[in-house]
Amino acid sequence: MAADEIYNDLLTDGIIGSDVKRVGLVADGGRIVFVTSPGCWGPMITPILKGGHEVAIPVGVENARVGDAVAITVEKVEILSKASSSGIDQPVEEAFVGSGIIKKCPGCGEKWEDFEVRGVGQEAILCKNCGTPASPFRMVHGYTLGIDNGFAITLDENNARAVAENAWDFAALPKNSKQVPVLVFGKADMPGVPTRVRPHLGQLGTVPAVTIPDSYNAGDAGIHLIDAPHPYAITKEQYETALTDGHLDVDSVREGCIVIAPVKVDGGGIYAGDVHAMQGDGEVAGHTTDVSAKTTVNVSVLEGLTLDGPLLLPREEDLPPLAKPWRKDEWEKVESLARKYGVEAETVAPVQIIGSGATINEAAVRGFERTAKLFGMRLEEVRNRVTITGAVEIGRFPGIVQVSMQVPLRVLEKLRIAEMVIEHYDLSL
Repeated sequence: MAADEIYNDLLTDGIIGSDVKRVGLVADGGRIVFVTSPGCWGPMITPILKGGHEVAIPVGVENARVGDAVAITVEKVEILSKASSSGIDQPVEEAFVGSGIIKKCPGCGEKWEDFEVRGVGQEAILCKNCGTPASPFRMVHGYTLGIDNGFAITLDENNARAVAENAWDFAALPKNSKQVPVLVFGKADMPGVPTRVRPHLGQLGTVPAVTIPDSYNAGDAGIHLIDAPHPYAITKEQYETALTDGHLDVDSVREGCIVIAPVKVDGGGIYAGDVHAMQGDGEVAGHTTDVSAKTTVNVSVLEGLTLDGPLLLPREEDLPPLAKPWRKDEWEKVESLARKYGVEAETVAPVQIIGSGATINEAAVRGFERTAKLFGMRLEEVRNRVTITGAVEIGRFPGIVQVSMQVPLRVLEKLRIAEMVIEHYDLSL
């Protein structure tokens, strides 16, 4: 029986997909409360975890079927961690089998080996079998960040070490987390840098129709799974049709937005995690400030809305200037101008389409193609509309973009999402 609200603090070992168990069934229109651990660095350096993140075990959605979509409204994101750490990574070549998916001990070669933590620093994670330092990654330049009251600052060596010695407390890991907090590294390569806290979810969406590491559920990373020499290999066709781009790292996937995600397995399988304290467009360091967090979302099924990838309705302030919704005083001037030239101004509303690919250029082209297909427009028309009523923004290097465009309401009405968009942006045209 579907529940009106599900509390979910269970975490994956880094693998998601059609074969992974789900935590209950939430009602169409119900809520899910996710409690998740820091997404990226901790799981990366933890030998037993099989993916690049610990994300929430997916929750099924009542009445969601393949070919539908699910609207996921982010109602609240609360940071639980008191500190974070991140930086530029360098893989330890001897710590992987083949292409870098399967971890192994650099000493004895045991795969996904058991480990223990002794002390602090990058050599603190040790293989239990042979005692060799077992972290599969090093942080070649990084920082520890203290977080409080909506702001954060990078720490000096003494304070970073104090945090490292109490890493589990500062990370506030959920009880079901198996990761080693990267705070144990104690990195302090650029102390005194202030920044603002602006939390968002790096992963939010539906499970793919293949079973893969969660960090590869996106067009830029997923391309490396095609015909790969390990159990998580996929075909080119699966790459093009089975992924759901749930690993977005788009900084406007935050409190107050709506993610409209494709349903590619029955039940949808909503999962979340990889919450960041802040991130600029592009996540150009490859990683950012992972934190434990409590996220509340509302979910509703959009029957028959078939999507290749996600749509995003950001908060109004997160839209690029040309895509912002028209307000009454502006629209009166638009209509006056239209009358002057004897044309009728089409009523429009902003929508973002996610594009993904091996490179930023490929992601943009894929975003245009998805837009043209969904809205029934020529590709050339999409490019023109994006140029004068929207923008292409970088979600993540190397290949996630947001294609913003003002879309005619008549088109959104055919897709049966006009009412949602109008309500979200409080339109009164």
